[in-house]
Amino acid sequence: MKRLIIGLLALGLSLNASAQKSEIVKTGINFGPLPVVAFDADKGLQYGAILNIYNYGDGTAYPNYNSKLYMEASFFTKGSQLYTLSYDNKTLIPGVRWCSAVSTAVDKAMDFYGFNGYQSWIDQDRLAVGKANKKGAQDPLQYLFTPYYRLDRIMVLGKTDFIGKITDNLSWEAGYHFMWFRQRPINRESINKGKPEYNIFPDSQTTLFEQYLQWGLISEDEAEGGIVSSVRLGMMYDTRDKEGAPSRGVWAEGHLTAAPKFIGSSNPFYRYSLTIRQYFPLVKDDVLTFAYRLNYEGTIGSSVPYYVLPYITVMGENFDKDGMGGYRTVRGILRDRVIGMDMATYTAEMRWRFTRFRLGKQNVALGLNAFSDGTMVTRGRDMEYNGRQPIESSYIPRPAYDHYMSKGRSSDIPHITVGAGFRFIMNENFIIAAEYGTPVTHLMPKTNPLYNQDGTGAFYINTGYLF
Repeated sequence: MKRLIIGLLALGLSLNASAQKSEIVKTGINFGPLPVVAFDADKGLQYGAILNIYNYGDGTAYPNYNSKLYMEASFFTKGSQLYTLSYDNKTLIPGVRWCSAVSTAVDKAMDFYGFNGYQSWIDQDRLAVGKANKKGAQDPLQYLFTPYYRLDRIMVLGKTDFIGKITDNLSWEAGYHFMWFRQRPINRESINKGKPEYNIFPDSQTTLFEQYLQWGLISEDEAEGGIVSSVRLGMMYDTRDKEGAPSRGVWAEGHLTAAPKFIGSSNPFYRYSLTIRQYFPLVKDDVLTFAYRLNYEGTIGSSVPYYVLPYITVMGENFDKDGMGGYRTVRGILRDRVIGMDMATYTAEMRWRFTRFRLGKQNVALGLNAFSDGTMVTRGRDMEYNGRQPIESSYIPRPAYDHYMSKGRSSDIPHITVGAGFRFIMNENFIIAAEYGTPVTHLMPKTNPLYNQDGTGAFYINTGYLF
């Protein structure tokens, strides 16, 4: 095995060395289409398409582009939908980069696992019983339990950001971001569509989201969502050699988000974000690169609507994507598994391009990567019972709430994953990614209380690098 690895590395070095001499400098318009095919037990089959359109102009800036248009349309057989359009232009406004996006997500089965990471317990035994019931056993409790951790959400996002140079490597950032949320308990008719009778999620079973409402962990004024109208300001320090797949340099940002009521926010809040990313070339010519990312998301004050908490603050080319857990955040854990007022996150990744070549008129490279991601809540959202109680009674027994809280930890600890993936890299910007990540908790003994509390792992097919 050792000889094989050394041989592959030597082959990769040789192919890369020869390819460097003949790499094409891209000019004009280039297209990067990608079909989307995936499957989710509660959403059904996902199908759709992604299209990237790059404009390299006269090629002076290659491998960076002058502008990029990104379009995505995805559909799920059980009713969920995702539409995204984003535009990134570096030349339209002299000295200023302009980035805008609009996105709409209709999600009939949005993940909801509660707040504060491990303080919120996931009943993996109950989930396993429902999934194992393939033949319709007579026990009425053996229905599929996954809808217990779901809610119904519609989200609309719109944003426009501007980035201008202060020095060669230091830039200012300013933008306006709008989001509208409508979040409700799942539609049981929709979630039960296509399921056999013995696995139908019953009306008698409350979901975790409904219980959070009953227990007062989500207040009435934010329960169904609302409008987020916010201004973002930031500073960026960037010494990357290129944007799409950097191999050296530093990319650091600090952001402040203000969403006051007087500009339209339903539930005002103020947040900040600090991120540093660094890239180390271990073998030159992009052959072997070590990269890491550290992020801290914090809340100023003690009030922020629950529907905002899953989002990492983003400015520039990218746009907000939820889910601390998932391809864009912490690969391998359940989406939205870790939600809190303040959160710390890391990613460490080794990237190896083992070959590169021409494919027609395109520059192509193939790569492998190994990674570890992690996150934890450093300041949790209030989980004290705040449900309604009769005035004449000082204490009403709360068996469901007490049982739920007794299972979780008193505070969160790191949620860590490991994994590996493959990259198809065309012209340094159009990158197809296939990756698998698994939580460390899935590798623990079954007797450990944290066993499978972050899920059992996930496979992703998407575009780009995380950072």
